[in-house]
Amino acid sequence: MSLDRIDYAILDTLQRDGRISNAALAEKVGLSQSACSRRLDNLEKSGVIHGYHAKLSNAALGYRMTAIVHISLSGQFEKSLAEFEAAIKRCPNVLSCHLMSGEYDYVIRIAARDLEDYERVHKEWLTAMPHVIKINSSFALREVIDRTGVGVGPDLA
Repeated sequence: MSLDRIDYAILDTLQRDGRISNAALAEKVGLSQSACSRRLDNLEKSGVIHGYHAKLSNAALGYRMTAIVHISLSGQFEKSLAEFEAAIKRCPNVLSCHLMSGEYDYVIRIAARDLEDYERVHKEWLTAMPHVIKINSSFALREVIDRTGVGVGPDLA
């Protein structure tokens, strides 16, 4: 999908305020409400916008610890990757998981209530994952930035 400056303005506004009404969004980007609604539908149908959500505070929910976990598998065969990825998706503490190039096969970000909770996740989930041969865990001391969006615009895309 080819995006123009109005599409970028819509995307930038939604990244800042996903709860903005269509009327306010239309006014902000200089469109009628119906034209804005059509553009929004097109952005959703094309996959540029793939969802809306509330950003929750892990700490406020009792998850005060973030672990960054590097995982090595016994091999990067398609079957091994698929089986590992299906299993990791079931772990409710996993916030993100990325297939990597380099020394480790995956980097995972995990939320835990405390060290004992992380130990439980490690024992019940991570060591039970198929094809895992090495787990390397590090613990975040402080979150400096956690963006949910990227810069959007013709000069930034």
